Amino acid sequence: MSDLVIGISAYYHDSAAALVADGRPVAAAQEERFTRRRHDPAFPARAVSYTLGEVGATLADVSAIAYYEDPALKFRRVLATYLGAVPFGLASFRDTLPEWWTSKRRIVDVVRRELEALALGPVPRIVCRRHHESHAASAFLASPYESAAVLCIDGVGEWATTSIWHGQGTRLRPLAEIRFPHSLGLLYSAFTYFCGFKVDSGEYKLMGLAPYGEPRYADLIRERLIHVKPDGSFRLNMRYFEFLRGQVMTGRGFEKLFGGPRRERESTLTQREFDLAASVQLVTEEVVLKLARTARALTGESRLCMAGGVALNCVANGKILANSIVDEIWIQPAAGDAGGALGAALAVAVDRGAGRVHAGTGLDAMAGSLLGPRYSDDEIAAYLTAGGIPHRRLEPAELAAEVAKAIAAGKVVGWFQGRMEFGPRALGARSILGDPRDPATQSVMNLKIKFRESFRPFAPSVLADDAKDFFDLPQDSPYMLLVAPVAEAARLAVEADSGRTGLDLLNVPRSVIPAVTHLDYSARVQTVRRRDNPPYHQLLLALKREIGSSVVVNTSFNVRGEPIVNTPHEAYRCFMRTDIDMLALGGFLLQKSDQPEWKEDVDWRAEVPLD
Repeated sequence: MSDLVIGISAYYHDSAAALVADGRPVAAAQEERFTRRRHDPAFPARAVSYTLGEVGATLADVSAIAYYEDPALKFRRVLATYLGAVPFGLASFRDTLPEWWTSKRRIVDVVRRELEALALGPVPRIVCRRHHESHAASAFLASPYESAAVLCIDGVGEWATTSIWHGQGTRLRPLAEIRFPHSLGLLYSAFTYFCGFKVDSGEYKLMGLAPYGEPRYADLIRERLIHVKPDGSFRLNMRYFEFLRGQVMTGRGFEKLFGGPRRERESTLTQREFDLAASVQLVTEEVVLKLARTARALTGESRLCMAGGVALNCVANGKILANSIVDEIWIQPAAGDAGGALGAALAVAVDRGAGRVHAGTGLDAMAGSLLGPRYSDDEIAAYLTAGGIPHRRLEPAELAAEVAKAIAAGKVVGWFQGRMEFGPRALGARSILGDPRDPATQSVMNLKIKFRESFRPFAPSVLADDAKDFFDLPQDSPYMLLVAPVAEAARLAVEADSGRTGLDLLNVPRSVIPAVTHLDYSARVQTVRRRDNPPYHQLLLALKREIGSSVVVNTSFNVRGEPIVNTPHEAYRCFMRTDIDMLALGGFLLQKSDQPEWKEDVDWRAEVPLD
């Protein structure tokens, strides 16, 4: 059997497990997909069991367990932070110290007990890697490059909040870092909190809100909140932040600076929130661009790898390419803490002698990020038959053709095929699909299917060979982590917005694919090649035959507050709870009009958390 290493991230948010065989990722999943608790921080027991089951192994077959950060070092940082903030934050310290003293600083013992409870064989040795090392390894070791600069930016690990590395072969060399409390991720999270969204999950909402505003607060942020040097290094003015002293991100200092209290969750969005989002997004982009230039200068590399939560800021990523700072960029699709599980496993695997055979082929090691559970057509058929669920079984080409016709007719389709994605993006395995040509698609899918804010943008998937016809994108974007301008040929002439502001700007079509075009004529693009996802590629080919274009709206198969669906039952339940018209479930096609009446014992929407 191959040399197996399991990586684990847990106890903060987005816990996950990943299995690496001879240095190659073979299975990975977030625990939330099994427990149905969004951003579940608990020990990833189900994810570990899944990864072993995927290859028919037990813990006896595993050489090592890799934990994604160093708990002893993190405990020293937590303790130093509280001591430095005395007497402020005393209540927070009192509440969190027992957990650190009894369990979190003894993570190896905790992880060993959890693994023993699974009864899957003897537990191998457990190794802790540092948080940013795990991010860097997830980015570089899985990338297609034989050498590259590596940039990791997040909230905080142990001490590091930003780090630059040089990757060569199987070696990662640290070159520079910025330390807590000075954190670009925490700056962005502070504005996420102040604008009324949930920290560690609402940052993408803030990014989506930014195009509706003007960066009128950007100078104030630069003057009062963050001092940035030409090389991208920075310091926060801690006078305005509360995360050192308590459980909130901002306080009176922020309120005085930005003209009033933070927005209450679910209250009406105002022009202030639009402008705050635009402002912090602009400043974030400026810092990221400077850091990318420094990473290139320090390494001499023309290729850049990225990971960490801030690497999910696809607008900033796109600006790196647009400004020609590097020739190519590769972002780990599970860039946040979930990906740290994979990075830790990869780091241990190369220490044990694993190579990076994929790097010589020009392909990454992520298999399209389709590393999660799969369900055979026989398993799906058994589920449908047992539930008396009306369906038709079709050959793959027939299924693709019928789904393409439905999308062309304005229908919304649930698409459940193959292995589930690892990471936060739906990439054509657990997706909801729609027609990008209809200006109403965005608001209809947001309000009637996703049950979320109407401003939330949708992303397009497109055949990689067709991307140039619609987007100014200089490279493939298989993981939907790059924003690119919509090509001039695809844009529509737009008259002045006639005084429209805020969300009213949604009503102005700006391209021939208005449902995926942002207000600034950009889009968060996923390019699709057959090698990464054959069923999805076949669907986009069928769609191109149907409407002359392979662009489709692609959003994650879930509703607000729930994780992306994992099982056929979860897909069917989401299908029946929403206004999705058709469900392609493996080789089976389900029409909403054929289904029996759906009944639930409770009002499920009242029980779903808002973020």
